[in-house]
Amino acid sequence: MPPITNAVAWTDPQREAAFTAWLRPLARQHGLLEATLRPASADASFRRYLRLDGLSGDSLIIMDAPPAHENCRPFVQVAALMREAGLLVPDVLAWDEPQGFMLLSDLGHQTLLDVINPDQPQANHAHYMAALDSLLAWQLASKPGVLPPYDEPLLRRELQLFPDWYLAQHRQTTLQGKDAETLSKAFDSIVQRNLAAPSVYVHRDFMPRNLMMPTRPGTTPAQQLGVLDFQDAVYGPITYDVASLMRDAFLSWEEDFVIDVTVRYWEKARKAGLMDFEDWHSDFGAFYRAVEWMGLQRHLKVAGIFARLTLRDGKPKYLADAPRFIHYIRNTTHRYRELGPFLQLIDKIEGFEAASGYAFGRV
Repeated sequence: MPPITNAVAWTDPQREAAFTAWLRPLARQHGLLEATLRPASADASFRRYLRLDGLSGDSLIIMDAPPAHENCRPFVQVAALMREAGLLVPDVLAWDEPQGFMLLSDLGHQTLLDVINPDQPQANHAHYMAALDSLLAWQLASKPGVLPPYDEPLLRRELQLFPDWYLAQHRQTTLQGKDAETLSKAFDSIVQRNLAAPSVYVHRDFMPRNLMMPTRPGTTPAQQLGVLDFQDAVYGPITYDVASLMRDAFLSWEEDFVIDVTVRYWEKARKAGLMDFEDWHSDFGAFYRAVEWMGLQRHLKVAGIFARLTLRDGKPKYLADAPRFIHYIRNTTHRYRELGPFLQLIDKIEGFEAASGYAFGRV
């Protein structure tokens, strides 16, 4: 059987043949134009996404997720949970679980990151409010025991990516003695602080790159955003997704805009009954500090992941954003006295002089 198109590269001829055999009947069923098959987007994992057009003028998305590397069940489960919560997510139209092929509805070509104006923060305000609406709907649907817990072992496995990949592999640094003890104490504090937060459903990569602009004619930024890349969702700290949204892997904001959006999230979450924990209901500062500690865990994890993607998986564009995360890490550790030794350790590794002043700004 000849391949459908040469526009998509395959390293495994057998997988290409299996894909062609899977897609051909679906193309007839859904009125798809096989010759339009083309790459849609890549992924930091082994997944990739393809797009093809239909006779009606619409398009559909195909997920190619080799089962030796990717498990699609969480994607299907979380998509159903998000749909039940009222979020806009891709519909699963067909799924060959043994082979890792999936046909999905297409949420469009334009991510929120594509339309953001980084030079005019307030011009993006309506977009971020729409993102908060989706986030709150997701959190309000939370139930324990449905998604994997974001527990201490998982938090620590993620943190370990920093010394294993960013330090040891990227910086060629192995910590010993006092330095290793400093790292261990910092990790203990980070884990302890974050485990104390209330738990909700956590997307785990809730940021503009994974939010899709509405495609319906006449839509405005206030209308619903689509949500992608949710297959790693867990049940964990309520602070995680807002930290991910405002301390982006690919975009940095001045702190006044970060606080502006975060306080609006806090106000909405408080009205929804999600801030009934310690003094969070009455003290935004207490909540914001918890968001910073959660963000710190994420920054350390992502710095390690980006080093791994570059050094193990041959994707150098990710490590190019590592300075953004070191910037986030240094900003947060500078605020908290107990993290002072950790800041000094980071500065030594990065070749910075000990910080004597502090300014939060974009990288």
